[in-house]
Amino acid sequence: MSAPAFAWSDSQLRRALGLGDGDPAERYRGVSTDTRSLRPGDVFVALRGDRFDGHDFVDAAVAAGCGAVIASRPLDLPVPVHRVDDTLAALGDLARRRREHEADLPVVGITGSSGKTTVKDLTLGALSSLPGAHGTRANNNNRIGLPLTVLEMPNEPRTPPASRPLVLEMGASEPGEIAELARIARPTAGVVTTVSETHVERLTSLAGVMAEKLDLIRALAPNAPAVVGDEPPALAEEARALRPDVAVAGWSERADPELRPSKARVGADGAWSFEWRGRTVALRIPGAHNVGNALLALAVSRFLGVSGDEAVAGVSAVGPGAMRNEVRRVGDVTLLVDCYNANAASVSAAVSTLEALETPGRKVAVLGTMLELGTRSCAIHREALDRALKTGIDRFVLTGAFASAARRVSDARVHLVERVEELAVRLPKLVAPGDAVLLKASRGVRLEEAIPALESSFGEARV
Repeated sequence: MSAPAFAWSDSQLRRALGLGDGDPAERYRGVSTDTRSLRPGDVFVALRGDRFDGHDFVDAAVAAGCGAVIASRPLDLPVPVHRVDDTLAALGDLARRRREHEADLPVVGITGSSGKTTVKDLTLGALSSLPGAHGTRANNNNRIGLPLTVLEMPNEPRTPPASRPLVLEMGASEPGEIAELARIARPTAGVVTTVSETHVERLTSLAGVMAEKLDLIRALAPNAPAVVGDEPPALAEEARALRPDVAVAGWSERADPELRPSKARVGADGAWSFEWRGRTVALRIPGAHNVGNALLALAVSRFLGVSGDEAVAGVSAVGPGAMRNEVRRVGDVTLLVDCYNANAASVSAAVSTLEALETPGRKVAVLGTMLELGTRSCAIHREALDRALKTGIDRFVLTGAFASAARRVSDARVHLVERVEELAVRLPKLVAPGDAVLLKASRGVRLEEAIPALESSFGEARV
């Protein structure tokens, strides 16, 4: 039976919003921003975005039984309306107050240009022996998703705080977001997975991305544990300049000796096993880069006092998320579906994972556009393609910005499909039984929509 959610009194809600005192006897069940999942008694927060306005849905919220509405404009409703200047800021204020109510909880913040969701999943696996561990669902890691994750924490006052860690992804696409998420969540431990040129439309450069991600380390208390990945080299250097005691995990000499893998070996499915503190970690997620991700999670487990045996068992049980290093079988074709996010570092990691797979046929990399790269987009796609072409991949099928980057490339392995919509027709003709095929692009490209065409040609997909 799941623990009950935190119930807000009207006075707690108003004080969190800076609106003075309210009625302590009036209770609200929880907080919601979506009328489709709102429960009777919830407070509905009318968020506004570029393409939506929650104020348009307040009647639906009332019809669904909401107990109150938080809005940024006057409303005439049969339930209390709490007026604020900015409903997004109000959502963060509620989450911060909820966090303050659980002041003794260990809170792990995880950020980075890629690998956040995988490290979050591996960390929850490493902490799975703790009965109250709670974390970000999917990749709800922005100024809406993180507060909602905090607000959805189970209310378990009888369970010791140390057994109820909160594991939070923290994403950023513009300056100041990590600092704001840290203000809300007040992390007691921090993880930075890696840094690369992502979201440079607003973060402007690799240096801007680095500064934004390291804001998580800056937000920690001086004695709070922190761990970072060893790639790129500047990440470890700058993190150690901020915090000489920061832990570094990964494959290289930059990593701390106790956070490097030993006796590492790769299986036919591309998943690695390695030794850590005298124990064998057997990953179910393919890719050498996920060894580093696992070590980050294991470092967190040590920070929180989890036994090595329990942490290793938990990490070894974690499988790939949907469209994140996910291996599927389509007849005699092996698919490596990695379509949830893409940047230059994750493209290189995905290509290396494909290269390590054992397959009777060829290795085919299908690469689609990496989004949100601003004025550096063309250069970053060319650089990523140059690195990929130095590998032993047998065939490259390039679409979108990668196709544009390859127009002057003279390499018989390269096949251009200018528009992603054409893949459904072209891709099955470029693949044969026994091949292993990587699908890699940013989420907005929807490269996975080519899978039904492969199923029609080679057989039904299965995990």
